[in-house]
Amino acid sequence: MKITLKIERGFESVTALATKILGSSITFSLALCLVLYWWATNLFTSNDSHQNIGDFIFGTTFLSLFLIQKSFNRYSALINLKLNELVSSHQDANNSVMNTHTKTESEITELVKEYIEEEIVEIENFIQEQQKKTI
Repeated sequence: MKITLKIERGFESVTALATKILGSSITFSLALCLVLYWWATNLFTSNDSHQNIGDFIFGTTFLSLFLIQKSFNRYSALINLKLNELVSSHQDANNSVMNTHTKTESEITELVKEYIEEEIVEIENFIQEQQKKTI
């Protein structure tokens, strides 16, 4: 069990690093330079318009990856910040949901299971109270 947890934590670290790198402005700038160089050397030297259109679409799609990742990183950070603010401001809140972006996927799954179980218990209690009122 320890080895799988170490592997999972390692994979989470690599994924977090890749997400940061792919979403950075510097990486996008480097990718843009690479694509512009590629287009400049290939688009004007090739007479095949079909290949030129394909290269243009491929380059645009490649650059879109970095833009989407940057947007997702920003949105995710804002959501985490707001969630942490809401949890910390509520006295009865469970602080285990704070900083969920640092948790592994299995830890998040366990938290989800706990919340589902709590919801089921609350629903059952509500149903029992309603039944007592009707009797």
